Amino acid sequence: MVNKEQGALAAMSNNNWLKFALQLTAKGGALPLGSQQLLTETPSYWVHLDYTREESEQWLQQQSIPQAVIAALTAAETRPRASEVAGGVLVYLRGVNLNPGARPEDMIALRMWVSPTGLISTQKRTLLSVEAVRQTLDSQQGPDSISALVAELIDQLIWRMEEVIENLELEVEGCALQLEESPTASLTSHLSLLRRRAITLRRYLAPQREALIKLQNESLFAAVDTLLIREATDRLQRLLEDLDAAREHATLLQEEVFSVQNEAINDRMYLLAIISALFLPLGFLTGLFGINVGGLPGVEDPNAFWWFCSGVGVIAVGVAIWMRKRRWL
Repeated sequence: MVNKEQGALAAMSNNNWLKFALQLTAKGGALPLGSQQLLTETPSYWVHLDYTREESEQWLQQQSIPQAVIAALTAAETRPRASEVAGGVLVYLRGVNLNPGARPEDMIALRMWVSPTGLISTQKRTLLSVEAVRQTLDSQQGPDSISALVAELIDQLIWRMEEVIENLELEVEGCALQLEESPTASLTSHLSLLRRRAITLRRYLAPQREALIKLQNESLFAAVDTLLIREATDRLQRLLEDLDAAREHATLLQEEVFSVQNEAINDRMYLLAIISALFLPLGFLTGLFGINVGGLPGVEDPNAFWWFCSGVGVIAVGVAIWMRKRRWL
């Protein structure tokens, strides 16, 4: 019987719309569900679908899932929230994107409808938290109920966020050290990127915290699972505080970079102004004696050039002494 169900499941998975369909065994494991097996006749099921495929919606309709739930599970755009729908709880969550070559802040949406008899979840891209929970079921060490399954999924989502935000904080600290040693213009663009990443992460983590707080009051969850969700919510709150601190730190560092750059520009402009002021009377004299008209003094004197150079040197020294007394130098 199990082999037949596995074969049916493999045939369905080849269509790429059904990620997996399992029935929890209440002993930490799960058995695959057959393609023709009705969810209404299957307690403790977990079905995971690709919401972008039409086959997923058609299959949900065949299972007599309420249309409001189907529309929610296949919605194109979602924000984290939790609400009661059709006798169950609809949960929208986000997880960091840890797939190779992806940006973690490009978060992946996970849609879940938690009913008294099972869990239906949908997503588009692979979420490592879902795969991790499924592997625990394959190894007979996973959750033993739907309530524990949802709590474990939430816990896995939050744990993977910690590493991403910690790396973000380390990058900001690295920018701070670089600013102290050798501030460069490249720091500005890097700090701007870090700020944008922090803003993007916070955009979804803040409402996700509110959704988890609401889940703690749902009667579908056992007390021990509610406690796990509460702990995950507390960790998420701490991550939000760390994220805000990293963003503010990046903002301060960016302002300091601008200050250092402006100070360097002001120093160069000041030096140019001093040089211009020093050579202003000299330029006037050379221009005056460079006109080609009669009557210029010293035209017939062979030593006039040296006398003129000596006079220009004396004027330059005099201007420098005058600037020094006025503390311009």
